[in-house]
Amino acid sequence: MERSSFSRLLIAFCLALCLGCQVVQSSVTYDRKAIMINGQRRILFSGSIHYPRSTPDMWEDLIQKAKDGGLDVIETYVFWNVHEPSPGNYNFEGRYDLVRFLKTIQRAGLYAHLRIGPYVCAEWNFGGFPVWLKFVPGISFRTDNEPFKRAMQGFTEKIVGLMKSNNLFESRGGPIILSQIENEYGAQSKLLGAPGSNYVNWAAKMAVETGTGVPWVMCKEDDAPDPVINTCNGFYCDAFQPNKPYKPTIWTEAWSGWFSEFGGPLHHRPAEDLAFAVARFIQKGGSFVNYYMYHGGTNFGRSAGGPFITTSYDYDAPIDEYGLIRQPKYGHLKELHKAIKMCERALVSADPVVTSLGNFQQAHMYTSESGDCAAFLSNYDTKSAARVLFNNVHYNLPPWSISILPDCRNAVFNTAKVGVQTSQMQMLPTSVNMFSWESYDEDISALDDSRTITANGLLEQINVTRDASDYLWYTTRVDIGSSESLLHGGELPTLIVQSMGHAVHIFINGQLAGSAFGTRENRRFTFTGKVNLLAGTNKIALLSVAVGLPNVGGHFETWNTGILGPVALHGLDQGKWDLSWQKWTYQVGLKGEAMNLVSPNGISSVEWMEGSLAAQKQQPLRWHKAYFNAPEGDEPLALDMESMGKGQIWINGESIGRYWTAYAHGDCNGCSYAGTFRPPKCPLGCGQPTQRWYHVPRSWLKPTQNLLVLFEEFGGDPSKISLVKRSVSTVCAEISEYHPNIKNWQIESYGKTEEFHRPKVHLHCSSGQAISSIKFASFGTPLGTCGSYQQGPCHAPASYAILEKKCVGKQRCAVTIANSNFGQDPCPNVLKRLSVEAVCAPMISTTAQPGVKFLACAPRPFNRIRAPEKKTVVGVIGKAELPLRFMLGAVSWRPVCHLITDMEVFNASCTSSTCYFSYNESYSDISFPR
Repeated sequence: MERSSFSRLLIAFCLALCLGCQVVQSSVTYDRKAIMINGQRRILFSGSIHYPRSTPDMWEDLIQKAKDGGLDVIETYVFWNVHEPSPGNYNFEGRYDLVRFLKTIQRAGLYAHLRIGPYVCAEWNFGGFPVWLKFVPGISFRTDNEPFKRAMQGFTEKIVGLMKSNNLFESRGGPIILSQIENEYGAQSKLLGAPGSNYVNWAAKMAVETGTGVPWVMCKEDDAPDPVINTCNGFYCDAFQPNKPYKPTIWTEAWSGWFSEFGGPLHHRPAEDLAFAVARFIQKGGSFVNYYMYHGGTNFGRSAGGPFITTSYDYDAPIDEYGLIRQPKYGHLKELHKAIKMCERALVSADPVVTSLGNFQQAHMYTSESGDCAAFLSNYDTKSAARVLFNNVHYNLPPWSISILPDCRNAVFNTAKVGVQTSQMQMLPTSVNMFSWESYDEDISALDDSRTITANGLLEQINVTRDASDYLWYTTRVDIGSSESLLHGGELPTLIVQSMGHAVHIFINGQLAGSAFGTRENRRFTFTGKVNLLAGTNKIALLSVAVGLPNVGGHFETWNTGILGPVALHGLDQGKWDLSWQKWTYQVGLKGEAMNLVSPNGISSVEWMEGSLAAQKQQPLRWHKAYFNAPEGDEPLALDMESMGKGQIWINGESIGRYWTAYAHGDCNGCSYAGTFRPPKCPLGCGQPTQRWYHVPRSWLKPTQNLLVLFEEFGGDPSKISLVKRSVSTVCAEISEYHPNIKNWQIESYGKTEEFHRPKVHLHCSSGQAISSIKFASFGTPLGTCGSYQQGPCHAPASYAILEKKCVGKQRCAVTIANSNFGQDPCPNVLKRLSVEAVCAPMISTTAQPGVKFLACAPRPFNRIRAPEKKTVVGVIGKAELPLRFMLGAVSWRPVCHLITDMEVFNASCTSSTCYFSYNESYSDISFPR
């Protein structure tokens, strides 16, 4: 009897388990219109977030912000070099915990696109390949080469197996709906001919045979064989078509900005143009868009490639390097996603009917059998707005813009009309002081014999270092006879050093004689300089410095780095003296690296010098250390390194990355969103350091005694290094009376009279901040842009007062764009707009308990205040200085104040100079000094 009951229970459990498996399993397929999930065609928006470029404690917030921004999918590369640092030894810990990252995506309810590659490019060191791969006998990267294919297949199967064992493919109930093999191989394949084509076919077959249960893609590979989908990367992909009519149109990299390199400007891509590119892709039948990057992050350690790629990989992405929302790009794209999702049923059910609306204007209209209708009205003119007639209705289209009509009637979004705020960021000082700087000079007088090799001639750098360090010493000696002319008043000889990259410091008898650098475009460079030689034996030491290994180019594994010569002395009595083939001694890395000075456990291995003594003489190749306590709060942190030269940073043994105060060259004179975008179009930061601030993850800090270690190649003043926090300083918004509004779209209301939903200006400071003042406000025809607004010929006098009343003291506020809101129409029959610039400041929240004395103030005696106005009583806890004055716009007067006790709880929000008190959760428009 018991056995029978147990059997029944076991059968029931197994049946339930089986049914559960059927619930979580799903299928991902595709047809010519879209990716299909469980048989349903989907318009999908995706964003690139690379897990090693942020810290695990940031992942959940980044992914949630991506979801809130309207994304469906998170895309990431898989970085071979961090996961298999040596053959067969794998690392999936910390920032490299791929499984944890994907499970975080799944918990957020999003899908994932896993780009296994394993070549990634990505401005990542060696394109993501482990450097040991270069030394596999007989290997040739990314071609029909057995050693390479064997290694590539091994890593691909390792990752696929890891994903399967954790049920991370959608076919097993996980988030991964797409995978990618290879990366941007098309141009290389054409150059190689048959070996390239054979390799593509092999890679596709190998990937498909892993049995992931989800589709595979190849980006920028026109010859991708079935069933692999070929996809597009670029600033624009509206002209792209897949290589077979039954494949969907997928944009794997919609470049949201561009990377930066030391010595170059930052690259800004206007939100209007990016939205235009995406809308143009969708209107042509595209169904999957991935923003590269959605959050760029940081190239921690020595992960930056290029060479010369900055430690910051911000990429002008919708979420900035520090994890903060970049407005207006984030919000404008969010509105775009909403508008396109409204069109989804029509877009995936039909092909567009294209109609000309003018010389540079078109309509793309989608209608489904079920009655859905959506239209995209385009103006490709880069200079002039257009008024077009569509379905017997006139529409105004700004230059280089697309309006989206989810019902073929109401325009709910235009790519050139930004309706969200612009947030301007600033780096604010913290209260943190660096304690007792100390220094240690790298010993260059003698090399460590246990770590040196000697050879006749010059050796390629990476062949010697295996990328274990950025640094390689090349040392040789020259003997100068006592009769040499330079010793008797003659001209100093000239040393010429030709390098294949990336930088070199020249030392003659232990003294710095000069430095030279290449660039990302021209890695090769030549040092030419006078050198002071002495009678007898002279030591010439060349410190060659790598600044990231190449990540793109045909067979870049064969490219050379370091000093390959010639190295020659000119101007001696004997004429030219070629040193290239004499005996050279090599040492990999610095002594400080070998002694692990960057670690809290290694700093005691040398005797450090007080910073005040070190500051008396600038010295190259110097280590610096200091301790600091972590600041309060949760704002992102950075080190201000403007006072330093070039080197590397570590905090508590973790490598922040390379720093280099290289000033940006270029022309940064303005930018228009209209017209084809390329990186040189909208540069920023000319004449300033390309990168001044270096991200310090809070998760790397302890409450106290955090160890900061620098290695400085030039000199610099570490006492001026500061820890700063990143936050919003000002927010701006500019909205017209008839800005497109999604709330005005309701298919059910055809033929019905409905209230017009007027647009609103929305202002929003960061968490922990409040709007402390209104810097500019004008309803009418204001001029200028954020940071330089001016009143135009039409201006409502009440503009400042209304904005101050609605917004000051609050973290966020909304103001309706309507004449009635500003007293009266300041200029009838003129299209008006509201432009606002508000200042955000830190907010300190306090709560007063009943029984505490308050100074309650109002514009007039209390017995004359109507009931609604009592909700704007203001209180000061404890002592207050009199007289206080009310400030409403430009008008001020003394208030009437009474001392009150036993009041209901007041809530106070204070900036650094002003407190704002609310009663019954309604903020006052009255402010006064603290």
